[in-house]
Amino acid sequence: MLMAAGIDDIAIYIPQLYVEASDFAKARGLDPEKLERGLGIKQMAIVDTNQDPACLASNACLNVMQKNKLSPDEIGRLYVATESAFDESKAMNSYVIGMLEQVYGEGTFGHCGGIECKFACVSGSYALYDNTNWIRAGEAEGKYALVVVSDIAKYDLGSSGEVTQGAGAIAMLLNDNPRLLEFDPKVTSTSIKNEYDFYRPFGKETPIVHGQYSNLLYLIQVKNALIDYKRKVINTGLIKLKEGETILDHVDYLNMHLPYSNMGKKALAYLVRHEWRDLPRWKKIIEKIGMNEPIPKDPRGTIESVLADAEFMAKDHQFTKLFTNTEEYVELYESKLASSLIGSKMIGNLYTASLYLGFRSSLEFEYQKGVNLNGKRVGFCSYGSGASAMIFSGIIQPEYEQVVKDMNLEAEIGPRTKLSLEEYEDLHENKRSPENNIRSANKEFILVDVNTSTESRGERQYTFVS
Repeated sequence: MLMAAGIDDIAIYIPQLYVEASDFAKARGLDPEKLERGLGIKQMAIVDTNQDPACLASNACLNVMQKNKLSPDEIGRLYVATESAFDESKAMNSYVIGMLEQVYGEGTFGHCGGIECKFACVSGSYALYDNTNWIRAGEAEGKYALVVVSDIAKYDLGSSGEVTQGAGAIAMLLNDNPRLLEFDPKVTSTSIKNEYDFYRPFGKETPIVHGQYSNLLYLIQVKNALIDYKRKVINTGLIKLKEGETILDHVDYLNMHLPYSNMGKKALAYLVRHEWRDLPRWKKIIEKIGMNEPIPKDPRGTIESVLADAEFMAKDHQFTKLFTNTEEYVELYESKLASSLIGSKMIGNLYTASLYLGFRSSLEFEYQKGVNLNGKRVGFCSYGSGASAMIFSGIIQPEYEQVVKDMNLEAEIGPRTKLSLEEYEDLHENKRSPENNIRSANKEFILVDVNTSTESRGERQYTFVS
């Protein structure tokens, strides 16, 4: 019999500098209302000069450890998942351990294994999966695994991706008796393919993005992973489908990868269309919409051929819009997804952390509604460019309220400083040195210096500001 494993607690660290999306839109000649309506963006968190992904990760880890009054000897593993790494050899978790030992004492994490994980935005899910299995195998010896996802989403000035930036870290405590969520065993499913939809070659600070291609690839890969997840949950007997049911009927909440919040809506609509297409309810939907689901002209259905089919794309957009306005879809969206998008609107794209910000957001805002979350099944639809998708699920535990009752996203972020466009652009273009920071640090780790000498080039110094 497998041991239980899951998330016992979760903590965040979000930089307190931000850009107001409406101000940004005006400066770039964009329609602010269209930006918020089309992408679901209100604010974007921006890092200060003395912050990097390792700082963000360390602060999130410290938050979750202090919240739970944990000592280093209670942590058995520390994994960092990121696509914002700044060293091709030295793993980011070693930087995080170094910072934590400034607080807890030198050598206090010496026993703690771990690595840096990379696969674009899906790497946090692989890190969770690895550590979940470590616990299930009985190797944890009663210790926690600490998995932290940390990223800075940065795009070229004036690029289409610039409006989807963000930054932050989320730390998750895993153990064999989780208060928050226990993962479903033996059903985690993946889909992988060699692609160049979004990538960042060595030496380039910002990614190369093929937006439309990447969005469609995300949908297809997640759909493929869902097909495998459905097979596994049926074969294991975890979920028993009755005639006319879909797997989504048995998942109470869905968390989608969120490069921007409205992408979650698109992804949900795509999955629902796939899952409902062969069910009796779909006939009623088609009748209500008043048009059939469009079919691409090219039977191969490659991403390239679909995107090149202008007539199909226009009709599909129209169909999706009509479908997402139906009572059936609106009810599903409001009950399963809507609460998970609130955090993303406030913070922006967190890459690896975006999925888990959605989970954190859903917990807080569903609890605020007065919903009893005990026993609810949560589905996670993770995607990383390059390209891989992972789908897994878990059950919210009876003790969840111990963790969720004090969640307050605004309070946990703390007082925020709004940047002028000039300040934002100076930060973006690295025109300020680490010591020329905008806000004063308080009870957090900061970057002090990056060595430029030949023999020690790239060495980073951090300190904890008490």
